[in-house]
Amino acid sequence: MAELKAATATLDARTTKIRNVPIAVTPEGFWCCPSQAVLQKTAKNQNQQAKTKGGASPPASKASSIQRAPTISSERRTHSTPTRSKINSEEQRCLSGSRENATTNPPKAVNERPQKQHKISVGFGQLDMSDLKVVLYGKDGVAVKMSVHKNILAENSTFFADKLSRQSPVSTIEVTDCEDVEIYVETVGLMYCSDVKQRLIKQTVPRVLRILKVAELLGFGACVISCLDYLEAVPWVGEEEENVVSSVRNLQSESYGVSPVLKRVASDLTTPPNDTFSHIIELVLRSNEDRGRREMKSLVQKLLKENSTTCTSGSSDLCAETLYRSCQNCLESLLTLFQQATDIDFAEQPLNIKEPVFRQIALEADNLLWLAEILADRNAADEFAVMWASQRDLAGLHSKLPVKSRHLVSCVTARLFVAIGKGEMLPSKDTRRLLLDNWLQPLMDDYNWLQHGCRSFDRKVVEEGIGRTILTLPLEDQQTILLSWLGSFLKVGDSCPNLQKAFEVWWRRTFIRPYAEHRSQSGQS
Repeated sequence: MAELKAATATLDARTTKIRNVPIAVTPEGFWCCPSQAVLQKTAKNQNQQAKTKGGASPPASKASSIQRAPTISSERRTHSTPTRSKINSEEQRCLSGSRENATTNPPKAVNERPQKQHKISVGFGQLDMSDLKVVLYGKDGVAVKMSVHKNILAENSTFFADKLSRQSPVSTIEVTDCEDVEIYVETVGLMYCSDVKQRLIKQTVPRVLRILKVAELLGFGACVISCLDYLEAVPWVGEEEENVVSSVRNLQSESYGVSPVLKRVASDLTTPPNDTFSHIIELVLRSNEDRGRREMKSLVQKLLKENSTTCTSGSSDLCAETLYRSCQNCLESLLTLFQQATDIDFAEQPLNIKEPVFRQIALEADNLLWLAEILADRNAADEFAVMWASQRDLAGLHSKLPVKSRHLVSCVTARLFVAIGKGEMLPSKDTRRLLLDNWLQPLMDDYNWLQHGCRSFDRKVVEEGIGRTILTLPLEDQQTILLSWLGSFLKVGDSCPNLQKAFEVWWRRTFIRPYAEHRSQSGQS
């Protein structure tokens, strides 16, 4: 790849300086404009060079094009590249005229500085046959003059075709307030390419999106289609997905066929998303492979937690319906397994028959615990609390199974108490009382095992949840439950939940508050 240095001129009150900026040449014969950051860096380097007498030449700036070549000095280029020197001579004549104008019209104030303008000349194709100048005026005083060919631009761009058809002959087209000069130049250069898509292969997604925007403004249909083909095939990383979708949806014309790009994020399938969600939940619940099951449960729960705030009420209701349906299926299966495991004949069965049943009990209990976690995270576990509290038969069979096989069932109970204690669900008074009546004792029976055999069990959190749940009941119910707990605690100590905080609150409500209120009322009277 060859290289052309564009002449960059800065006009001040006394002298005119021509600054060289490296611009890379593509195989098709066009030069990509350097970014404004490169322009500023080049200006800084050359100012330092002017201050340093006899210093070495500054390093070449990084051009934003596809490939860089070593910087060629203006003097060498004059002898070796006649076509390019022609551009520089034209630039110098332009600058000379500007200097004469500056001399004729001096600044009004001595301390006023004229605004600096960075001028860059860019050539396309065979420069000696160019018949049109396109001048871009960008931000920060950047002006780019492009030597182009009318037939190329009119053939590829509806914007330029319209400009050229309005008046004839046209020698110069000016584009003011150009937002992205660098990409504008590159997009015009792509009009000289025989295969635009091939030129985009090594580009990044953000850069192609910039090219897409300019190509649409220019009415460069072939480039727009090539950009869409690129975006449809290339992977999107991180925030690129949102940027691509936004850019493609903002295209003004629907004739470009944007649907292949958007199909990556939207489906034309008639299957409702809820059916897919149900299928995923069912696959996870029926898995018997420990690691895959554990990791997918964690992933699905995390994803549901992330999008719970963005779901509409309708989609949220559909998710809840699916989860509750799964809960009901798991409860029915668990009750059947409990009945099978507590049958008189089951005890006489060999171990190879009993072990699968016990394992399935553990899997179903783990499924219910997972579903309870999801529902609690979504603040939608009230109905599950009703379902669980009503399982009188299941709770009655609980004590007949080995604690090793049944303890995960008590984890479900513990999770509900924690959710009620934290205000993650608001079941009715009757549901709370039924939950305590049916499931508190089974939980207390398994408490010692849970503390020492279940790593995820947090004793303090569970005890706080149980105590707060009890204290939400009427005072008479609090008394009944806490006195029953007291008898168990005095027998087994740490093998029973420590509900002393709840007991203190109940004590004050029962023995202190009535007399304090009575004394207060007597004092007022």
